[in-house]
Amino acid sequence: MRVLLAGGGTAGHTSPLLATADALRRLRPDVEITCLGTPRGLENRVVPAAGYPLELIPPVPMPRKPGADLLKVPARLRAAVRETRRVLDRVRPDVVVGYGGYVSMPLYLAVRKGQVPLVIHEQNTVPGLANKAGARFARRVLVSFPDTPLRGAEYVGLPIRPMISGLDRAARRAEARAFFGLDPDRPTLLVTGGSQGARRLNQAVSGAAGALAAAGVQVLHAEGKHGGAEPAVPGPGASDAPEVPYVVVEYIDRMDLAFAAADLAMCRAGANSVTEAAAVGLPAVYVPLPIGNGEQRKNAESVVAAGGGILVDDADLTTEWVAATVPPLATDADRLAAMGAAASGVIPRHADELVARIVLEVGGAG
Repeated sequence: MRVLLAGGGTAGHTSPLLATADALRRLRPDVEITCLGTPRGLENRVVPAAGYPLELIPPVPMPRKPGADLLKVPARLRAAVRETRRVLDRVRPDVVVGYGGYVSMPLYLAVRKGQVPLVIHEQNTVPGLANKAGARFARRVLVSFPDTPLRGAEYVGLPIRPMISGLDRAARRAEARAFFGLDPDRPTLLVTGGSQGARRLNQAVSGAAGALAAAGVQVLHAEGKHGGAEPAVPGPGASDAPEVPYVVVEYIDRMDLAFAAADLAMCRAGANSVTEAAAVGLPAVYVPLPIGNGEQRKNAESVVAAGGGILVDDADLTTEWVAATVPPLATDADRLAAMGAAASGVIPRHADELVARIVLEVGGAG
């Protein structure tokens, strides 16, 4: 059986794609998996690293504002569809799976007449343009969050890796904190804005480094490629108190260990961030991205409503807010335990296998 998985650009598309690919291989070791992406996305690094072949087609970004670039979209889309058809001719898949984004629309148009059965997975509560279009003729339409407004939507959850879904945070805590050079016993805050980073989040939290340290809270901060995390470090002799670690890295490959090390997270509210944190029972302060169509706020709402997280608007996230709010929360073990239990009861942990079984069924191997 041959499967073509299309998704790229950011971790929001590539992470569930890879989780599904791995689940397909566990269920059917003989399945042939090919991934479809564009030359400019994260998939160019993570898909080959995961051991899957990657085919590339030209990206067709949709301009946010009217202008000359918008007029070029139809020609670019036609070219991308032609290239996608060439990929389909080479790969000859029994089923194709789209995760939305730039790379998926050409695939959907290339198979819209039913030559190859299509399965769609939508990561966000508010669906993107490509998945809205593809849902009109897809065999199955799968969604990460309940009440996602897509035709024929089936709530299955977001595929995540077994290294996350099967994580025992307490059992791995000592190992995880040693891995990142953290103190084994201090309350620990994990900060991440995703692979691109979130400059406002970086600046607000690192600006509160003194208040966090004064409360004994250590920090593991993934600042992303654009940086902005600059924690203030007291000068020599400024205090006789032991140094409280504030570890800044660009990117974290071992998110399982990052989650195990942490007692509390501060992050954006992309589908992956919300799903992974909630699935492992990690309480979080969610700071939704202030652009787009509001999907990040909606992604986090079910977890927050259950008591598993806190929402703060990007405009309200200041160093003063962090200094006043985060230290007392990060040091309240009872409240964090209750929040973690609430979060873990909201999110399905094993969507990867469920999605893989649906893909196999649609492709005729179920």
